[in-house]
Amino acid sequence: MTAKRIYFDNAASTQTDSRVLEAMRPFFLYNYGNASSLHTDGAIARDAMEESRRQIAGYIKASPRELFFTSGGTESNNWALKGIAFANRAKGNHIIVSSIEHECVLNTCRWLKNQGFKVTYLPVGDEGIVDPERLKKSILPETILISVMHANNEIGTVQPISRIGSLARDRGILFHTDGCQSFGKIPVDVQAQNIDLLTINAHKIYGPKGIGALFIRKGVVIEPLLHGGGQEQGLRSTTENIPDIVGFAKAAELCMAEMEVEGERLLSLRCKLIENLNRLIKGIYYNGSLEHRLPGYVNFGISGLEGESIRLLLLLDEDGISVSTGSACSSNNGDSSSSHVLQAIGRNPFESRGAIRITMGRFNNVDEVDQFCRKISTISSELNSIFS
Repeated sequence: MTAKRIYFDNAASTQTDSRVLEAMRPFFLYNYGNASSLHTDGAIARDAMEESRRQIAGYIKASPRELFFTSGGTESNNWALKGIAFANRAKGNHIIVSSIEHECVLNTCRWLKNQGFKVTYLPVGDEGIVDPERLKKSILPETILISVMHANNEIGTVQPISRIGSLARDRGILFHTDGCQSFGKIPVDVQAQNIDLLTINAHKIYGPKGIGALFIRKGVVIEPLLHGGGQEQGLRSTTENIPDIVGFAKAAELCMAEMEVEGERLLSLRCKLIENLNRLIKGIYYNGSLEHRLPGYVNFGISGLEGESIRLLLLLDEDGISVSTGSACSSNNGDSSSSHVLQAIGRNPFESRGAIRITMGRFNNVDEVDQFCRKISTISSELNSIFS
C-alpha cells in the first residue's frame, strides 16, 4: 500500500472535499440540462445555478445580481482590469496596483500599458503590506481603478483593504481586490470593506477547478470580455458550468460554517511548524508579516541554502512531501525563477529564488507538521551552505 503523501501546497490548489463532489454528482449524471433551455431540464439547471449564486453572494454581503460566474480567478482579474479600463477610458487612463499582485494582474497591466493605459506599481514594506498613505500620494486626476489583492498567494500577508476601499470611495475611484486566497478563510464583506469588484474562485477552498466569480457592484459600468449568447446578464457569454457552480457553492458553504474553528486549528499548526523549524534549523528566516497573514501560510528561507531550494523541494518530493518555492503560476514563467513578491519586500535576488512556501489546509494535521520538520531538518543538514 502506497504511503499517503503530505500535501503542503494548498495555496496552489486544494483537494476537492468529498461533500462537494456529492453535491456536484447529480448535475453530471441526471440534471445535466442547459440553464438557457426552456424545458424542465433547463429549469432545474437554472434553479440550481441561481440558488448557488444567491448563496455565494450572501457570503460576501452582495446582491445575487452583482455576482457573475467565470472560469476562475485569472478570468475574473482580467475582466475586472480590462473591463473597467475600457469602460472608463473617457474618464481617465491610470490604474494603480500593488507590486505583489498575482501574475495574472501584473501581466494584464503590462498588456493594458500597450493599449495606452498608465500603471503605477505600488511598493510594499518589508512585511509585504501596502501603506494606504503612500497609495494616497500615487492617485492622479486620471486614476480610474485601484487593485490590491486581499491576501498574497506567496507570503500570505493580508492587506488593509477596508482602508484602501474607503480611500478609493472618497476619491470616486473604483476599487478591485483579488480575494482568491482570502475567500473562505477570513471574512470578506463588500459593503463594509468598500469593494467595487471582487475576484473569488473555488479550487482554493476545496471546490472544483475551472469555476470562479466576479462581484461587480451595482451601477459599475464594465465592458465584457466574452460575447455570445448573452448569459450572465449579457456580460459573460458562454454556457454556464452548472456542476462546478453547484460545487463552488457547496465548498463556500462548508468553509463559512467551519471558518472560525478551522482558522484557529490552522493557526495552531502554523505556530507548531514555526516552533519546530526554529528549534531544528539554524539560520532560518521568515518572509512577510507573521501577524497579518492567513493562518495556514508560512514562507521561509534558510540562510546559506537559498541556492539549494529547488533541490530541497525535489528531495522532499521524493520523500512524499509536496511544498512549493512560490506561486504555482509563476513556475510557468521561463524568464526568471526569482519571486517578484520577495523582491518587493526587500529580499535580494538570491534570497528571492530560495524561499520555501508551506500552505496548510483542511486535510493537514500536527503529525504531518512533525514529519515535515524532521525531514527538512535532515535534508537541509546534508546540503552545502555557501557559508560553510
